[in-house]
Amino acid sequence: MHSTTSHLPARIPQFALYGELKRGTDAEGVHIELIETRSRKYDWHIDTHTHAGLFQVLFLLGGQVRANIDGDLWECDGPVALTIHPSLPHGFDFSAEAHGYVLTIDQDMLFAADGHEGDLFTPLFVQPLAVRLDAVPETCARIEALLQNLIFEAAWPRQGHTLMLEWLARSALLMLVRVQAERRIADTSGRGDFELFSRFRVEVERHYREQWQVRRYADLLRVAPTRLNRLCLKLSGKSAFEITQDRLMLEACRKLTYVPAGIASIAYELGFQDPAYFSRLFKKLIGVTPKAFRQQTAGGAARTIEDVPA
Repeated sequence: MHSTTSHLPARIPQFALYGELKRGTDAEGVHIELIETRSRKYDWHIDTHTHAGLFQVLFLLGGQVRANIDGDLWECDGPVALTIHPSLPHGFDFSAEAHGYVLTIDQDMLFAADGHEGDLFTPLFVQPLAVRLDAVPETCARIEALLQNLIFEAAWPRQGHTLMLEWLARSALLMLVRVQAERRIADTSGRGDFELFSRFRVEVERHYREQWQVRRYADLLRVAPTRLNRLCLKLSGKSAFEITQDRLMLEACRKLTYVPAGIASIAYELGFQDPAYFSRLFKKLIGVTPKAFRQQTAGGAARTIEDVPA
């Protein structure tokens, strides 16, 4: 992304959506449209404007955009997401092949009083951001899938329509929060350290059922176990061993909730030779026995074929 400074016009129009002076009384808290839907109408030029009470994220998946955001000119190639606070004047010039989505979210929905989601999303809008997505292709694909679902939902309202729009929009924003947070960690800790930590997490995902020792992971990654442990503590607040145990217990919880198998069978599947030891470890880390956990979370929905005393 390239950035320079420009001048803002003396009078900046305020729209609901670009070209629309006010929102309808039945307007949803979330609006989604393809970039080309509105831009083609204006010959790929969106003049400088603001949106009262509406946050916007431009998801440019391909092509180029020259964005004037509060007097700064940003030249970006897709895939990238640009975040814009309601108070910031902004305008766009798109290349003819530009494609992607414009997500508009009402401030009352984004900062709903019934939870802490607003605090979670605040870092995206404290200042305008250009969140690069080319380095995270899997995350970019997940975001695109959420935006496609938003388009479908907006076009065909069904039961729970408003909630579905809000959940999908928040999910897309949460993916951006993750990308931005991981980029900050990488910038703060050093990209080499962050990449090593990420490789460790990948290997844990591959081998947690085999219950590898930390030394085996360290050997695979060609680092000393003490360095791997310090790195995990620095970036996650947990030791390498605790990370492996957390992943094992997460899978145990999932299986106890959704898999209709006995506790002994689940223990063996997770690499435990002694189901009683599995039950003791589970209680130590989770706080209840596997049997009690299953009863609390599944409510009897996950029927056991055979059970052992826990």
